[in-house]
Amino acid sequence: MIKGQMVFLILLATAVLFSALGVVYSKHHSRKLFVELQSLEEMRDGLNVEWGQLQLEQSTWATPNRVEQVARTRLGMDVPKPDQIVIVSP
Repeated sequence: MIKGQMVFLILLATAVLFSALGVVYSKHHSRKLFVELQSLEEMRDGLNVEWGQLQLEQSTWATPNRVEQVARTRLGMDVPKPDQIVIVSP
């Protein structure tokens, strides 16, 4: 009977050991994933800031005054005079 109890104790100790190793592995994996999550959230925040800056820049470049200025200076365009306007009717 003592031998049976000894085998049971050894099996129980082995199960406790493997359980402890499982807990350690699980905790380590959880911490590793948490660090990766924080890194990805930081990247997301940086991209959100850049997106906001790009939207602001786009709205600045697309203002009617800016478009008119570029049309005049770079393309040499000008508002037509009234005698240059021709109305085409269907």
